[in-house]
Amino acid sequence: MSQERDNTMKFQVNHNNKTFMREALEEAKKAYAENEVPVGAVVVYKNRIIAKAYNQKLKSNDFRAHAEVIALNKAQKVIGDWRLNDCDLYVNLEPCVMCAGAILETRIKNVYFGLREVKQGSIVSKLNVLDADLPHKVKYFGGILENESKSLITNFFKKIRKTT
Repeated sequence: MSQERDNTMKFQVNHNNKTFMREALEEAKKAYAENEVPVGAVVVYKNRIIAKAYNQKLKSNDFRAHAEVIALNKAQKVIGDWRLNDCDLYVNLEPCVMCAGAILETRIKNVYFGLREVKQGSIVSKLNVLDADLPHKVKYFGGILENESKSLITNFFKKIRKTT
């Protein structure tokens, strides 16, 4: 089922959406504290968080160390399968093309994100990877705690610009 870009922001945010996004934001704050781009992700299975992660590209010197990829890898270990069919992913910033591909490959059911990523976002902003004509379809929803995500990202880049 394809979704219009403008519809990503139009859904009823419930208590669980906010709770899980707050957990993603807590992970993002860990990245911030380590001078990593503040992105955090959590994977939810049966209404319970089974994996958490934050960006660690600088720390690990690995381009793949995005919060989403790390969280998906952890969740696969918990589930015991590479398929995460009944899992949802919460991330405070719209995923990039690499992470959107990982979301498709792991068969995530739903993606919830906070803030659109206008430069590299690959769900609704620059590309629409999840709506590609592929066998697995992922539903996506944006705008959850958007202001909190925006504030964290904005403050991080202000801090980085001051130190460089």
